[in-house]
Amino acid sequence: MNRYFQFIFALLLGLLWGCNVQKEDAEKRTVSEAERIDLNEIKSMGKLRVVTAYNSVDYFIYKGRPIGYQLELLQELSNYLGIKLDISVSNDVKKNFDDLLARKVDLLAMDLTLTRSRANSVAFSEPHCFTRQVLVQRKQTKSRRAKKENNKIGFNKLIRNQLDLAGKSIYVQENSSYSERLRALSNEIGDSINIIEIPDYEVEQLIGLVASGEIPYTVCDENLARVNKNYYDNIDVETPISFPQKIAWAMRPESQSLQDVVNKWLISFKRTSRYKLIYKKYFLYKRSTHLVDNDFHSLNGGQFSIYDQMIKRESKKFDLDWRLVASLIYQESRFSPRVESWAGAVGLMQLMPETAKTFGVNKITSPTENIVGGLKFLKWLDDQLVDKVSNPNERVKFVLASYNVGLGHVLDAMRLAEKYGKDPTVWDDNVDFYLLNKSKPKYYNDPVVKYGYCRGEEPYHYVIDILERYEHYKNVVN
Repeated sequence: MNRYFQFIFALLLGLLWGCNVQKEDAEKRTVSEAERIDLNEIKSMGKLRVVTAYNSVDYFIYKGRPIGYQLELLQELSNYLGIKLDISVSNDVKKNFDDLLARKVDLLAMDLTLTRSRANSVAFSEPHCFTRQVLVQRKQTKSRRAKKENNKIGFNKLIRNQLDLAGKSIYVQENSSYSERLRALSNEIGDSINIIEIPDYEVEQLIGLVASGEIPYTVCDENLARVNKNYYDNIDVETPISFPQKIAWAMRPESQSLQDVVNKWLISFKRTSRYKLIYKKYFLYKRSTHLVDNDFHSLNGGQFSIYDQMIKRESKKFDLDWRLVASLIYQESRFSPRVESWAGAVGLMQLMPETAKTFGVNKITSPTENIVGGLKFLKWLDDQLVDKVSNPNERVKFVLASYNVGLGHVLDAMRLAEKYGKDPTVWDDNVDFYLLNKSKPKYYNDPVVKYGYCRGEEPYHYVIDILERYEHYKNVVN
């Protein structure tokens, strides 16, 4: 009888254990499915929402072209994932973390120091680079005026020993890892450091204040600090205040699938010559004075070209966003007024002679006349399409494509879209498909097509390139 009860007990125990295992497996499957939702949602939206910082390394615009270390990495990741980037710019660290956790963005692509306190709230990627935090201070000069300024802001000689930071006032960006590191350093040296967190200034602005003598010290990642020595030859960045630290991107803790794919890509990409080239380009090559002082650097005056004021003035007359027009001009001519294409198009907006004549352009190489002629042409195209595409945000894509390849080919693509059950008033994945494929006999020989063969790849990418650049322009210039 005892053996019988022992058998029944063991059987029940086994059943209970099996149920628990099944419950645990089910929970694991549920967690796994929830983790997969994040990347699937991103792919279904067709875009990865990213925030990056606006500074002289990560993201800026030079001579009308968006460039930057973070931007180039993100473009490589975008190509790998096959997902478009939706990039916004913010140097407000706290807001960026809040937006990430509130699911307003998917990825913080910034120089984020991986700290234990941050890792409690967000998931970090593999480090994309390593750096130290360094003290930024003003060099001593021999002039009396400089000595007087140095004395006024409270220091007399360069600090090389971290112990000498005791009692000093150091200005840092609010909610940055620099304040966290300085608090730790204060404990390490057994003395107080006056840490002043500034809410309305980002790192490079504080470096500028050190260079001008308005504040005595700030702290910066060594990578960015060395780049800024090209801008300010009177700053010193040779005093480290930390060991080498991991610099990474941040995602939500539940974004396990996104984290996994980003990490897999980063580990692989960092071994490539392409990554080494990008890193050297922004951190190791000494920037020329021409680049640093150029007026057409978005961090140094916010200009794209010498024609900005002209573009603003004339665009306003036609109720067009000047940044969109500037993006089109960059695409057409790189802001060169005398460039001529193989087909005979001339000037900033690459007007064909017959188009220029139609819209009253007498001197086609005149920047003002060329811009006005191009704007009149854009307005004419918009008038032709306004009854066919009522949504202005959609219509601008049709207008841009027509500017590039001609209105007739765009109208053909709209008729093809309608014939094949697509929406002729929507560009993406509808009309753009038929314009892209209008070089195929199946489409250009179709009875609804009036203008025949078209090499649609160029206008297809033309629209994408101009609108993507326009978004970058909106990020940095009002």
